[in-house]
Amino acid sequence: MTFLRCCALVLAAGFAASAQETVIAIRGARIFDGTGSPARSAIVLIRGSRIEAVGADIAVPPNAHIIDGTGQTLLPGLIDLHTHISASASTAVPVADTGKVFKAYLARGVTSIVDMSSYGEMFAPLRELMANGTLLGPHVVFASRMSTPGGHGAEGGFGETVTTEVASAPAVHLAMKRILAYKPDAIKAFTDGWRYGAIPNLSSMNFETVAAIVQDAHAAHIKVLSHTVTLAGAKIAARAGVDVIDHGIGDLPADDELIQLLKAHGNHYGFTLAVYQPKHFQDPPPSLTGVLEPAILQNLLKPRQPEPRMEVPGDRNARFAVFEGNAAALHKAGIPIGDGTDSGMTQTFHGWATLREIELLANDCGFTPAEALSAATKVSAEALGVDAERGTIAAGKLADLVLVAGNPDQNISAVENTKLVIFGGKVLDPKVLEAAIQSPEMTRMPSRKLGALVDDVERADKRTSLDTLRIETLDAGADHSRVITSRVIREGSNHALLANVHFGPAEHPFVRLEVPVTRGAVELGDVSGFQGVSFDARGEGQYKLLLKTYGVRNTDWYGRDFSSGGAWKNIRIPFSEFKRREQPQPWQTKDLRALVFEMLGPPDSVASLELDNIAFY
Repeated sequence: MTFLRCCALVLAAGFAASAQETVIAIRGARIFDGTGSPARSAIVLIRGSRIEAVGADIAVPPNAHIIDGTGQTLLPGLIDLHTHISASASTAVPVADTGKVFKAYLARGVTSIVDMSSYGEMFAPLRELMANGTLLGPHVVFASRMSTPGGHGAEGGFGETVTTEVASAPAVHLAMKRILAYKPDAIKAFTDGWRYGAIPNLSSMNFETVAAIVQDAHAAHIKVLSHTVTLAGAKIAARAGVDVIDHGIGDLPADDELIQLLKAHGNHYGFTLAVYQPKHFQDPPPSLTGVLEPAILQNLLKPRQPEPRMEVPGDRNARFAVFEGNAAALHKAGIPIGDGTDSGMTQTFHGWATLREIELLANDCGFTPAEALSAATKVSAEALGVDAERGTIAAGKLADLVLVAGNPDQNISAVENTKLVIFGGKVLDPKVLEAAIQSPEMTRMPSRKLGALVDDVERADKRTSLDTLRIETLDAGADHSRVITSRVIREGSNHALLANVHFGPAEHPFVRLEVPVTRGAVELGDVSGFQGVSFDARGEGQYKLLLKTYGVRNTDWYGRDFSSGGAWKNIRIPFSEFKRREQPQPWQTKDLRALVFEMLGPPDSVASLELDNIAFY
């Protein structure tokens, strides 16, 4: 059976369909199995989701779909140890389309990623959408986030629901009980507050706090990956037993003490050179443009004045040279280095950045092309503890594979020539994935019909009547505004939600109380059967109700001011009165993600708001 017909049959069956009876034989390709052995000619036989056999003299069943790999190299599926799926990597499209983000990885042969941006409430719905085929995506390791008060990861304005703040071992043990209830696959620890000499440093974790995170995570059989960017911080992370130290060392050269610590404790590294590399995209390659949404590509191609190369303290080029030099030094010393990118951060594009990281290791850090490919396959799988299933091409392993034109183990640039991806035994055509990414339409997400009652504040577990978790978001910065929310008696046995706020020093500080209408605001809420929002409120202040909707940036949510006063007041706002600042068109009533109550005030002032009986009418 021809290759194209094979792709058509497998894709037509639907990604969620069982592939147990499917048999695929790949022949004619050079097999780079990721183990360190030279590439060789062999047949790879796939049955269902797994590799059944690899060898030169395998009998191919007569019903097998044949893939001709002549002139191509078969690699294990690539692994990225550091991504942010909720970030778009471009200011042109500030709201990431998760479905397109996932497709970008698969289109470039990246079949496993670590996500550092989702929070616990999002894990279960995202896993379900991937399991039932609604979202086509790679294997995702979902990492819960922990930082220090005033540390990196806590300054983004997302609140403690997204990044838990801890400063001692007792605080870690208490917080981990709550975090582990969501069954994260890993913990991300922001251990280092150095800001590259560009802005003032944030707080950093002490050894006891990092060690407590590792202790509790390992007791739960999950890995710890750290944001660590200094030599001193790397030594703390290594001693504490962090599994993967993400980001490189950017302040000083790596020394013998660090190398000995890494060897003694068996830590892996993921240098994320792709995020640190100074970006110049005058002539982006097809491997990049193919996985970019049109608005992102258009923004990327805008004429810009070239940035002068300045070798001065704090300069980006100089810092990048330090990162590269340390990657080379640790590699030479035998420290295992995997492939991590920080994809999703500005101009660190999903899918393509994983390939770029491989090229940087090979071109600038002393890796041979084969070693760089092994970093993104075998070494990264070992770092995550999934090497029994992924990372190499061998009988019994998951059939996560990528065919590229040429010999990337000899000429690393060939890694960008993705021709075919096999994910769990299913054949994926990169061109089909690219077409979906470049569609003007966002990925369709399930929309659930909602009942009238959203939250009567009668649950004592901080969850709404819809069984969603209320969260608080704030203005960004290390000295952001603060809020304490509590469930208080309104009268008798009736409760209300009280928010007490101290506004921070930002020019326009704010606090937002978000009430998701689905868990983690992943799926959408359909309120087409209602006319507006009703709620009881009490408080003297400046307030706004915002509608958080699918695909709209948080600076442009549909909003409507409201006021209350010292006495309880029922407020009813028709949907027709919610307006957007930038695009005044009516909103779609089937794409609601959350109701957001915004509190505003001058810096260093205080305010409060009480809410009850939030409903649609």
